Amino acid sequence: MSNKMWGGRFSERPDEIMEEINVSIDVDRHLFAQDIAASKAHAAMLASQGIITASDAKNIGKGLDTILSEIGKGGFTFKRALEDIHMNVESRLSELIGPAAGRLHTARSRNDQVATDFRLYVRDVLDETDAALAAFQAALVNRALEHAATVMPGFTHLQTAQPVTFGHHLLAYVEMAARDRGRFQDARKRLNESPLGAAALAGTSFPIDRHATAKELGFDRPMANSLDAVSDRDFVLETLSAASICAVHMSRLAEEIVIWTSPLVGMIRLSDKFTTGSSIMPQKRNPDAAELVRAKTGRVIGALNGLLIVMKGLPLAYQKDMQEDKQGAMEGFAALSLAIRAMTGMVRDLEPDEAKMKAAAGEGYSTATDLADWLVRTLKMPFRDAHHVTGRIVAKAAEGGLALHELPLKEMQAIEPKITKDVLGVLSVESSVKSRTSFGGTAPKNVAAQAKAWVKRLEKERKLG
Repeated sequence: MSNKMWGGRFSERPDEIMEEINVSIDVDRHLFAQDIAASKAHAAMLASQGIITASDAKNIGKGLDTILSEIGKGGFTFKRALEDIHMNVESRLSELIGPAAGRLHTARSRNDQVATDFRLYVRDVLDETDAALAAFQAALVNRALEHAATVMPGFTHLQTAQPVTFGHHLLAYVEMAARDRGRFQDARKRLNESPLGAAALAGTSFPIDRHATAKELGFDRPMANSLDAVSDRDFVLETLSAASICAVHMSRLAEEIVIWTSPLVGMIRLSDKFTTGSSIMPQKRNPDAAELVRAKTGRVIGALNGLLIVMKGLPLAYQKDMQEDKQGAMEGFAALSLAIRAMTGMVRDLEPDEAKMKAAAGEGYSTATDLADWLVRTLKMPFRDAHHVTGRIVAKAAEGGLALHELPLKEMQAIEPKITKDVLGVLSVESSVKSRTSFGGTAPKNVAAQAKAWVKRLEKERKLG
């Protein structure tokens, strides 16, 4: 008896281990909607080209709709013996409509079928990710408007550098998310070509219309080379690459939240909604959501690395190695989706301790640059000289355990006699942030203007859909 999947070429069933290593239905069952959509488009095209009858195409379409409904309602039995989603759907279609089901596979192969299905799946992921990032940006922008003038320390090397505003800090992540969205949108443009009709690797002798199936499935055009169509996984790699950068951005903000919520810092607080306790220490409030966002980044980057390694040595065209393209990618996409949603929730939830932020902003002589700028602006001193003078004044203040604005004017004048009492007006953290009016600077009026511009931009994007 011939193997019913492979026809007359094989007379024996595969070994049990062969079945186990070869099966993919546990993963590619998630492609059921895309597989059925592509099959419906293919059947309609075959009928319009006169390759199958209109009656067969109609029955195939009805049968596929039935299968889609069965899977959606949880009433479909996936059979591991049938290996993958394609054969599971085709087998059930045969049960529903009989021999006409066998005509569906005319002029296509599982090679172009899976490439099409996975492109459709990743395209859906890209659209969902863009929407999630837009919501993340909106949450950040709303909090930035709320805290456009809330002073906090800005850091370099995790050391207090200069005062900034909390709103300014949050808007930095809005910009990062905008670049992430741009990368995902670029990936979508390159992805949006259809492999369907490339068949196994060489195209087909049937008079198919690949432009028609591409249009039906929302692709811009069919892929121009049949070898490339079935062997390309750049669209997954590019999406995972963009996802990895995005995940790193999420992780950076998550790390800051972990630091800021520590009692040693105490600049923000998360509610019970995004924290957990300890089974032994009743006082604990752990920022577990933020910590897990950091960890999810490893899954996303790992998925990218894994697929790069799978693809690096594969000759054209399709190789079975590429069956390993889906599980890691799907897990990576799911991890990123959860991370973005968790970060959006935490941004909405967090409450800054404005008094602590302001106090911290003034530590570490954070307005020293303002003093140097005053020396340049008022005394016309070369910046390098002003830098040196300011350093000596900071050293003097540190020697006395004083903040910069607490150092007596006469001690500043002992270092630079031309300094006047006017200098005291630039040494507060409020004065510092208000003075940073250059484009992209942290001045509260800048922050408010940028946040309002983002509100309009996001609203315009939402309306355009």
